[in-house]
Amino acid sequence: MNTVEIAGLTTHIAGAADAPSTVVLLHGFGAPGDDLVVLADHIRAGARWFFPEAPLELGGLYGDSRAWWLLDLAALEADLRTGVPRDRRAELPEGLHAARAQLLRFLDELEAQHGVAPDRLVLGGFSQGAMLSLDVALHRERTPPRLLLMSGTLLAESDWQPRWPRLARSKVLLSHGRADGLLPFGVAEALRDRLRDAGATVDWHPFDGGHEIPSAVVAAAGPFLGDVG
Repeated sequence: MNTVEIAGLTTHIAGAADAPSTVVLLHGFGAPGDDLVVLADHIRAGARWFFPEAPLELGGLYGDSRAWWLLDLAALEADLRTGVPRDRRAELPEGLHAARAQLLRFLDELEAQHGVAPDRLVLGGFSQGAMLSLDVALHRERTPPRLLLMSGTLLAESDWQPRWPRLARSKVLLSHGRADGLLPFGVAEALRDRLRDAGATVDWHPFDGGHEIPSAVVAAAGPFLGDVG
């Protein structure tokens, strides 16, 4: 495992430089920067892995944790108390534009300096990392051919709506827990339908669990990543 800086983001790298595919995975809100690194050992896909750390340090009660953009924690706690997760599809987070711009620079630098072929790139993440991955895919000139979206949700729908056709040739692994207390399962189903309506090939993995990455999703990710090309 090596650690380098790419486009201003501390990035953990695993796997061989000559691997047939490259996977960029983004961690979720409130997680440490190396939160998803363990997946490189559990998903046997013969890939090279890049795990960038989000730029915002949360600190305080969150300890060693980071975020791609800040959340309304009071609203989040209210959702948890009521047990009714909020539909966020109309939200346009204040920090989303800055996070998108930095990740776009990250991907450009990855291709230029690390020999990553655009047609061999898989972009994805968990929760907030999945949301940012999808947002970047919708805005990037060279759309990643594959997306690995774990427990994300619809955001910024007014901005995303005219961009869905960009994903017409993409393959997407989409997972979500039926008992997710943070992001509604029904909205994940709506995201699945948006992707399918756009022409994307969606490998849909609902599961009986919460806001997490279960072993069944890890198992499904191996074949999904292993046949890139």
